[in-house]
Amino acid sequence: METNNKVGQEISKTPKIMVWSLVVAIIIVTNLFFNYAISLVYTEPSYDKFCPAEIFNKAYDNRNLCLEKGGMWSENAIPVEVVNSDKTNPKITGYCNATYTCQKTYDVASKLYNRNLFILLVSLGVLILLVGAFVKIPLLSIAFSWSGVLSLFIASVRYWSSAENLIRVVILGIALSILIWLAVKKFSK
Repeated sequence: METNNKVGQEISKTPKIMVWSLVVAIIIVTNLFFNYAISLVYTEPSYDKFCPAEIFNKAYDNRNLCLEKGGMWSENAIPVEVVNSDKTNPKITGYCNATYTCQKTYDVASKLYNRNLFILLVSLGVLILLVGAFVKIPLLSIAFSWSGVLSLFIASVRYWSSAENLIRVVILGIALSILIWLAVKKFSK
């Protein structure tokens, strides 16, 4: 108990700007640590690996070639004339979205990555929030609690647009339950 009083007295003697600077620094560095540690073991899908430059740097002037390369052919309402290298004037009757298939594959991988990252960041956020609730050093308690809140916020912002409405409700319900439990456990004395 005496150690806690000494720490409390030290904090009260320290200028408030120094205390809050340290709290904010811990919050930021904790979340940077979470994100960079995760990126070391779980890499984000790279668009270039799914859709290499040679796919979209080539012009596909007919439907069959476009579809063969995984693209999606869209018919033009009015054919467009183009001069080829052999100086002929064929009529191109559509447009090839060469990255159609690889983009869809990338989107699926990216959505899965964001969901898994969300789960990891929420887990780490809840864990550090719990640590903050039970640590006896006031400065660390504040810093860890806000680190958890920021981690939950970052996780939600990254995944929110990809989540289905039911998942959003479940996420919010779980978060609210944990926060209420924590408030009752910590502050009901």
